[in-house]
Amino acid sequence: FTMLTTTHLIHYEDSRNLPFIADSSVDLVVTSPPYPMIEMWDGIFTKLNSSIGAAISSENGRSAYELMHRELDKVWMETARVLKSGGWACINIGDATRKIGGSFQLYSNHSRIISTFFALGMECLPLILWRKQTNAPNKFMGSGMLPAGAYVTLEHEYILVFRKGGKRVFAAPEEKERRRRSAIFWEERNTWFSDSWELKGARQALDGKSPRNRSGAYPFELAYRLINMYSLQEDTVLDPFLGTGTTSLAAAASGRNSIGVEVDRELQSVIASTIDRAPEISAARTAERFADHKTLVEEREATKGPLKHSNTPHGMKVVTSQETGLVLPAVRSVARQTYERYEIEYAKAEFLTD
Repeated sequence: FTMLTTTHLIHYEDSRNLPFIADSSVDLVVTSPPYPMIEMWDGIFTKLNSSIGAAISSENGRSAYELMHRELDKVWMETARVLKSGGWACINIGDATRKIGGSFQLYSNHSRIISTFFALGMECLPLILWRKQTNAPNKFMGSGMLPAGAYVTLEHEYILVFRKGGKRVFAAPEEKERRRRSAIFWEERNTWFSDSWELKGARQALDGKSPRNRSGAYPFELAYRLINMYSLQEDTVLDPFLGTGTTSLAAAASGRNSIGVEVDRELQSVIASTIDRAPEISAARTAERFADHKTLVEEREATKGPLKHSNTPHGMKVVTSQETGLVLPAVRSVARQTYERYEIEYAKAEFLTD
């Protein structure tokens, strides 16, 4: 099997207005916006609306929180417009705790975004909590061991999951075939479709390649899972807050097309470096999936006997008939035509021989 070339477009624009993306043309949105009321993003939000900076300066935290979300609301409106019927949106977001003036409180970003998507008519589906692995020893804040002025620390973020309209319909033979080869392994389905993930956080520093000191990037595995869970190979994935390019990289490694929107043109070289790594990242993640599946097969056959189903493209045993047409894309090369356009070519998937 040989994949068609996928295309990855980068637009250095304000994501609150996406006229270059047609209505109902995107299959999946995977993104992580700047988090309202996290101090590192105050400057970006203030550039969008000077009233936000004024509210923070006057110690009006609630007003600043609402004004920040009103700017994000514009992006979510565009998200709803460009998604196809049956398309998905996965929003990674963390809540914030902050002291402004004499008031310390939680600013619930995830609930505010859910309210917006409800108002847009999107279906809200079960969310995922992902916990960042950390070696930090501090498990308390505030008054420490003395009651009752302490408060719990936030050690997880949310992946909010929304769908536009009802279930996606796979009627055409070509779509049915793409759906079969886009299947995931039985054991991956059991892990990925859990409401609790534990992932290693992404490296934050940008090594002087951008005016930003930190990127706020989420881990590759987060985007990779969501893309494989909620889209088909050759679908189009949009990230309106592309940042360092993680979503485009995950889409390339998964055999999907992508559109990334990033307001900071200074990140051009960082995004290019990220996408250029598609062959090595794809090969490493595919090898890991094969190795994990081989272990699963050996364990199940040792306890339950031979498996009844075989995957034809890769020549391996699988648990269910739905996995028999599964193909893991193998990235062969990246062609950077410009800093705004990349073409990814895929080689025939290698057969397992041991």
